[in-house]
Amino acid sequence: MSGLIYTHPACLEHDPGVLSPGHPDTPSRLATLERALAEHDWLGWERRSAAAASEEQLALAHSAEHVRAIRELCAAGGGAIDPDTFATEASFGAAVHAAGAAVALSGALLAGEAQAGFAAVRPAGHHAEHGRAMGFCLFNNVAVAAAAALAEHGLERVFVLDWDVHHGNGTAEIFDARSDVLFASIHQWPLYPGSGRLQDRGRGEGEGYTINLPVPPGSGEALWLGLLDEVVLPVAAAYEPQLVLISAGFDAHERDPLADCRLSTGSFVEMAVRAGALARRLGVGVGMVLEGGYNVPVLAECVLATLPALLEERDPQPPGQLGPREQEIVAGARREAGRHWSL
Repeated sequence: MSGLIYTHPACLEHDPGVLSPGHPDTPSRLATLERALAEHDWLGWERRSAAAASEEQLALAHSAEHVRAIRELCAAGGGAIDPDTFATEASFGAAVHAAGAAVALSGALLAGEAQAGFAAVRPAGHHAEHGRAMGFCLFNNVAVAAAAALAEHGLERVFVLDWDVHHGNGTAEIFDARSDVLFASIHQWPLYPGSGRLQDRGRGEGEGYTINLPVPPGSGEALWLGLLDEVVLPVAAAYEPQLVLISAGFDAHERDPLADCRLSTGSFVEMAVRAGALARRLGVGVGMVLEGGYNVPVLAECVLATLPALLEERDPQPPGQLGPREQEIVAGARREAGRHWSL
């Protein structure tokens, strides 16, 4: 079975560089990616145009005041939201189609139309909180998709894996007190936005359903895969989600300009192989939603390599040898997650 790719032309119209020259979130990120996919016949996957998310769907993850504020800002011609986050007149249309692509992807996976899929969208979403846009993000695409899967399709459990190099603070905040979404984030720390401490496990009913795995600058494949194999995947398997979603940023790549981790393109392939294997073992779909990745050619290279890996039925390559400090990080993460899960 091939996969599905959701896109929309509106996502190319969002351009923070109009208000902030040199802004790293350029339309060329997505334009170059789409050209590369087209040159490879979209990998044999079906390409679909995404409808806009409805305001009712956005309200599953965001306050009505936040949605209204973004809509009105864009209608007035746009402006700066914070020193990193900008909206133009076209940004509202881009943002609602980005969220709509993630929602449509989840719905198609739940309907059994494909085993895997990808929302090729921008602006990214995982920094957007319930009532605040930040970190280049206006609406939280993956959170809206997870919430819609729960509310509209009767699901009880969704797993969201965030492998963007920056902590997915928005997704963590939106589901902080809920147990119907298991959220796991591997992210460089210290780094923007400064959240995602190991000890932050959620609160109330959601305690134990947030897994934050900060890694130091310079971290490479062995540590990232070790944390997946030793912590994230065992917990996710025990959780038995009915849908797997990935906040797929590619800015932990060694050639990305905004961070200092040392993953290769092959590292993302190995993470995708693992995520796909988990989904197949559980008999559920797996969907990737684009987040960061600011070396434009590398972003396209990573996506072209990673999407087929979601469907690749092979044993994952084992992580490389961990050094003493990396062993300590994995052991500490296992202890923290072990407060709530049997590891």
